[in-house]
Amino acid sequence: MRDPYPYYAWLREHSPVHAEVGSGGRTVWQISRYEDIQPLLSDARLSKEPGRVPGYVPGPAGLNSHVLHADGAEHRKLRGLINSAFTPRRIAGLGDDIRRDAEALLDAVEQHTEIDLIADFAAPLTFRMICRIMGVPGHLSTPAARAVVAATVLLPSAGISSAERQRDERGLAEFLRSLIAHKRVAGAEGEQDLLGALVAACDEAGTMSEEELLSTAYLLLLVGHDTTMNLIGNGMLALLEHPAQKKLLADSPELVSTAVEEFLRYDCPARTSTFRTAAETFELHGHLIRAGDTVCLLLGSAHRDGAAFADPDRLDITRHPNPHLAFGHGPHFCVGAALARLESAIAFPLLLERLGSARLAVPAGELEWKESRVMRGLARLPLVRI
Repeated sequence: MRDPYPYYAWLREHSPVHAEVGSGGRTVWQISRYEDIQPLLSDARLSKEPGRVPGYVPGPAGLNSHVLHADGAEHRKLRGLINSAFTPRRIAGLGDDIRRDAEALLDAVEQHTEIDLIADFAAPLTFRMICRIMGVPGHLSTPAARAVVAATVLLPSAGISSAERQRDERGLAEFLRSLIAHKRVAGAEGEQDLLGALVAACDEAGTMSEEELLSTAYLLLLVGHDTTMNLIGNGMLALLEHPAQKKLLADSPELVSTAVEEFLRYDCPARTSTFRTAAETFELHGHLIRAGDTVCLLLGSAHRDGAAFADPDRLDITRHPNPHLAFGHGPHFCVGAALARLESAIAFPLLLERLGSARLAVPAGELEWKESRVMRGLARLPLVRI
């Protein structure tokens, strides 16, 4: 979890199509080269439907009927229901809100000598924004609610017992049901937002089932903030470890757009692509991938592939072009990409302006990384002002 890149380099050189035995005896293929991963992200031979793997249940039970676990017409239906909230024009209109929230969070820690950039800034900034887009009322968009949502992507090795996981999943289901119940009442009063539109699609149009409604609300709350939270944390750590690049961005904030793209590549907020399984048997570089096998596309490895990126282990905030795959590729390209880019483009200049002299409060090797199947992000990023 701390540093997967040497392992990825070994895979690319020695075993770019690498088979391992996963839970339940399933074969899991790890694909590590950019030239293979990029086309496979949109390859119809790979399915997003977990039901194709007997006994496989990703994430909280009962919350799997969302756009990341759907193909074809079902995927187009679910994606179409949420697309309208993430158009470039609507996202651009959120800039003032993002800046206001970011400045308020930094104001709140102005007098603190030590801060945790994740808990004090990245997590609340991104969670508040997705809650605002969805129409989550203030009394429900709390740090406790965010923690319940975030806990669902941690691995058992993260020290969470079965009883604690079941408690978290019950708490999550209760939170989502209370949120939807609130929206059903508020909808009658004319409240318009993304979650209200999804509730209407379930109750009035009949185009979404109750399970799809709950699953989609869960997914949006999770990926709508977790990936951008990781992007901000990972990017800030990269700058702290590369002071010349940090100074360059501080002196030239107009470079923030290319810097964000480089943070997405250099230490991607998702280590791997989301779930995929082989819908049919096919061959890749002499290896037979059978129908039902899990295929893990290692995005973090693709981004350090010297065949795709010059000097790939070097952070270069001026890198252009930068054809990273952090938001995917093809039909499943991340619907929230514009929001993540905007939040980050506002956050980094403010962080360098307000916390530019801060340094790591612990050695980088002692930082704790979240143990997650897909995400790559810091559990905490403790900083101390100089």
